[in-house]
Amino acid sequence: MKKVSFQGEHGAYSESAAKKFFKEEIETVPCNSFQDTLNITENGGSDYCILPVENSIEGTVGQSIDAITYTKLYAIGEEYFKVEHCLISIGKVEDIETLYSHPQALGQCSDFIQNKKLKTVPTYDTAGSVKIIKEMNDIHSAAIASNDAGDLYNIPIVKQGIENNTNNYTRFLIFSKENSSERTEDKTSIIFSVKHEPGALHQILKEFNDNDINLTKIESRPNKNKNWEYNFFVDFLGHYSNSKIKSVLDKISENTIFLKIIGSYPIANLD
Repeated sequence: MKKVSFQGEHGAYSESAAKKFFKEEIETVPCNSFQDTLNITENGGSDYCILPVENSIEGTVGQSIDAITYTKLYAIGEEYFKVEHCLISIGKVEDIETLYSHPQALGQCSDFIQNKKLKTVPTYDTAGSVKIIKEMNDIHSAAIASNDAGDLYNIPIVKQGIENNTNNYTRFLIFSKENSSERTEDKTSIIFSVKHEPGALHQILKEFNDNDINLTKIESRPNKNKNWEYNFFVDFLGHYSNSKIKSVLDKISENTIFLKIIGSYPIANLD
C-alpha cells in the first residue's frame, strides 16, 4: 500500500485530496509542517507527499512554496480539490464567540466571520482546529474545517458552506523521489531568481513567448535568504524533457541566479 505524507491532522483537506488523487486505498502520514511533509518522503518514511500550492480565493500558499523551493523531490502530479468549509462546535451558532482554523480557511470565510463579529485564532491546520475545540469542550468556541473532520472527531456540524465563494478550489502538488515521464498533456513548474540586470526578467519571458510556450502562472515570492530579492514561481504547458523546452530552460538559465525544475506532471481536470 502506498504511504502518503501530508501536513495536518487526519481529516485535513490535504488528506482528502491525496485520497482523491490516488483513487485507491493509501496509508496517510500526518505531519506538523510542510517541510516535515517533504522531509519524510525524502528520507523514505513515505512514498509520496502532497502539498497545497494555491487557492482560487486566497491565492498562493506561501509557506508551501517556500518549502518546495529547496526540496530534492519532484512534482509528479496535481489535484484540484473543492473546499467546502463547515462551522463545527458543540455550541449553537448564537453561542459561538471564537473561531479556530488555518489562516487560509479563516480568509476564505471572512464574510461569515465579519457578519457574526467573531474573534479568530489562527491554527496550524483545519482538522487540527477541530481537535483543539474538542479538548476545550467550550460552547463558545468553534472550528472551520471539513465535514470529514467533524465526523472524525465526533463534533457536530453547526452550519455548512460558510465560505465566501462556493467556487472554492485548492490546487495540490504530489511529490516523489522519481521523475514522471512525458505524457500527451503536461504542465511544468519551475522556480528561479533573476540577475540584477536591466531586462533580465523580460529576456526570460521573451524566450517562452518566442517558442510558443504557454505560461499558465507567474508569481514572485520574497527570497528568504536575501532582503529585497525575489524568486519567481512559474507554471507552463509541456514536459521539461521535451527538446524544445529543454532548449528554452538552457537559454533562460543564462539570465538566472537560481533555477529549479520542480517537476512535470499530467494536467489535472478541475472537477
